[in-house]
Amino acid sequence: MVKLEDAVIARLDTHGERYEVLVDPNLALDLKRNAEIDITTVLAVETIFKDAKKGEKASEEQMKKVFSTQDTLEIAEKIIKKGEIQLTTEQRKKMAENRKKQIISIIARNGINPQTNSPHPPHRIEKAIDEAKVKIEVSKTAEEQIKTVLKALRPIIPIKFEERSVACKIPASYTGKVVSIIKRFGDIKKEEWQKDGSWIFTMDLPAGVVEELFDELNSLTKGEVETKILKSS
Repeated sequence: MVKLEDAVIARLDTHGERYEVLVDPNLALDLKRNAEIDITTVLAVETIFKDAKKGEKASEEQMKKVFSTQDTLEIAEKIIKKGEIQLTTEQRKKMAENRKKQIISIIARNGINPQTNSPHPPHRIEKAIDEAKVKIEVSKTAEEQIKTVLKALRPIIPIKFEERSVACKIPASYTGKVVSIIKRFGDIKKEEWQKDGSWIFTMDLPAGVVEELFDELNSLTKGEVETKILKSS
């Protein structure tokens, strides 16, 4: 449950009346996008207001007529989903900055420069977003905005989303140490243990993180790992 001092107002005007609840701005936006979220974690207080700033509660009799229920949580969810979330300029700016970072992270992880087959560093992607004057929407998830952002970036930097299949052979003395690293990057597609105790595995990865995986494995095995890119898709 969000603290009162961090909450914002979600407001719904309907049937000539105003209904307000105090909510966590981030969780409320997620709930508004139909994410599966426990409504109790979104609310600062489980109260329906007529005017939250004045602390005036809404009429229970009137709510029954409008929402066909007096269940506070059910009404609160309807207010959030159908109404407007009142964000301050500073809150909206901060949320836009966070959403921008999420978008940059997704592009850096999945995208490459098709001219060099190398990933774009985050600072280059951020610079291109600024140059393209891309408008980041706080009401949409980062994933929902990727297509639009990529369209804006392509005239500025060559970029392509690509997945690669890679194979790695880990010497026997390092197999126990690499498991935690592998889990961070994804799921193993196929694996095989050799007679000398070495471990061969294949996995599919976003193109932008292949180099990062290889670097970490090289560092851990002191350069004894064998790596290979099998194919791109």
